[in-house]
Amino acid sequence: MPTAQIRTTRVALLPVAFGAVCLSPVALSAPWLLWLFAVPALAAARVWRAGVDADADGLTVRALVGARRVPWSQAAGLRVRPGGAVQLVLAGGGTLRLPVVRARHLPLLAAASAGRLPDPTAAGAGR
Repeated sequence: MPTAQIRTTRVALLPVAFGAVCLSPVALSAPWLLWLFAVPALAAARVWRAGVDADADGLTVRALVGARRVPWSQAAGLRVRPGGAVQLVLAGGGTLRLPVVRARHLPLLAAASAGRLPDPTAAGAGR
């Protein structure tokens, strides 16, 4: 199976660009206010970079800064938090937040894991 990539939709860059345009009059009014452009730049970088790559060997969790590779042998399951956020439960007892992953992505992660993680949306799951 090819790598499944779960990312924030690139359409989310539109409000970031709009915010940068709206910020321009203030940021350009004085040279020492140019640092304000760092806020939309960081937001754009987060939209562009954060996400999860799932393949036959494991998960790669990418944040704004850094990435972590977790092989399927270290994954014990998935936990859906209130609000829809998903965490990877590690075999050692810890958890790892999966950025941009929501409950609707669980079948995709289950398929990428080749059965190592159950699909809770499958018929008969949880019975």
